Amino acid sequence: MSIVKNAPRTSTTIVIRSDSNSRITHSRDPYYNLMRRLFQEEATAIRGQKFLMLVEDRQKAGNPIKTSEWEALLQELDIGRASFYAMRNKLLGAGLITHKDHEYRLSGQFSKDLVDMARWWWTAVLNENPEGLE
Repeated sequence: MSIVKNAPRTSTTIVIRSDSNSRITHSRDPYYNLMRRLFQEEATAIRGQKFLMLVEDRQKAGNPIKTSEWEALLQELDIGRASFYAMRNKLLGAGLITHKDHEYRLSGQFSKDLVDMARWWWTAVLNENPEGLE
């Protein structure tokens, strides 16, 4: 039997919307909008947003969240252990956070993957000049 916190974190499904009115940058709450694209349930999206904001705040303060703080995180987020690790694994799989040296930190992998997909579509499929994407 596998333990949820050790479950594979290889990928995450994200909802893509082509409507320009659905752009995250047009939202009043971009963080929440991004979380709604990752999580089906609103409560999980809110918890994911809160967790990411905690990671961001602590990282900026020079005191990253330690993985050993998981029990305090469960209380802070009002979530069970399995639900916390499932949420965390989605964020890891999407490349929004990293788990390195027993700390949670924000990650740029999410952005790199999106840029890579956009560049491939623009150049390989649409046969457009790469400079036109920027």
